[in-house]
Amino acid sequence: MSATINRRHFIAAGSTALALPFVARGASAQTPWPSRQIRLICSYPAGGQTDLLARAFGDFISRQVDKTVVIENKAGASGSIGTAEVARAEPDGHTLLCSISTTYVMNRVMMKNPGYDMDKDLTLVSVIPGGGLLLVANPKHNIKTLDDFVAYARKNNGKVNFGTYSAGSAPHMTINELNKQYGLNIEAIHYRGEAPMWTGMLDGSLDVAMGSYTAAKPVLESDRGTVFAVHSKKVDAIPQIKTLPEQGATAKFFTVSGFTGFAVPKATPQPIVDRLGQLCVAANEDAKVKAALATFMLEPALGAKDSNELYQRELPVWLESAQALGLQPA
Repeated sequence: MSATINRRHFIAAGSTALALPFVARGASAQTPWPSRQIRLICSYPAGGQTDLLARAFGDFISRQVDKTVVIENKAGASGSIGTAEVARAEPDGHTLLCSISTTYVMNRVMMKNPGYDMDKDLTLVSVIPGGGLLLVANPKHNIKTLDDFVAYARKNNGKVNFGTYSAGSAPHMTINELNKQYGLNIEAIHYRGEAPMWTGMLDGSLDVAMGSYTAAKPVLESDRGTVFAVHSKKVDAIPQIKTLPEQGATAKFFTVSGFTGFAVPKATPQPIVDRLGQLCVAANEDAKVKAALATFMLEPALGAKDSNELYQRELPVWLESAQALGLQPA
């Protein structure tokens, strides 16, 4: 048999194996996984980015393992309600969480008792690195670069209406880091989510706002906002816009990005964790998943090993920047 045929058979066998029932070896017996329907708890409301990603990936996983994946939206308290439920679930791979870096990282700083301990109660199986966040200015200020923005803020003694989508968010930390580096005194104006924040840009009540490309599109398409920087990574739709580090911002926080992540209870057997990670990576080639990732300008999902390495690498930076805000846990 030729090497070409061997390789073809190997690839075919690998593709078939992805769809076969998985067997996790326990202490006393072999337990098939999954043996029943899977609950995928999304800790944010239906219709948003996290929910749509959960549904796209959940549909793919369901088709691969031939079991129903039921999406349950358990929103509230910055994702902690649904997350705490997953943390208490049986660690057998039949209950998954879909949430965001706020839940996995920020809640330990922002909340006295979120109801779970990320490091003790949960294990990441896959993360989807976030897209670059846009910094958008009101066109009347003629801000085209970070230097323009700094000059504007200094000229106005820090009296800049800079919108964020919540206290403790990435935009809030960005303001704090820019204040420290450039000696500014900008105070954040916090909204309850991106939609009302971008409405503030549309009606002219904000000088600057920061958020996702997808949510900002109505502002950009109506010429009510000018993008002058992106946070840590370029956005494919506007490749000419430089990142904050490319424009001279030096804070370590400008090297990290948020993420959407899938997690399971901590004691879930490692083979199941790895298999779920493999399924999420395979989902990157699915049409529905591709469309969801493209809609929100997101990178492909990572496997379990790469996901946990990214989390451990970026966690200290997130925590340092969050703690520097000096917010008291609620």
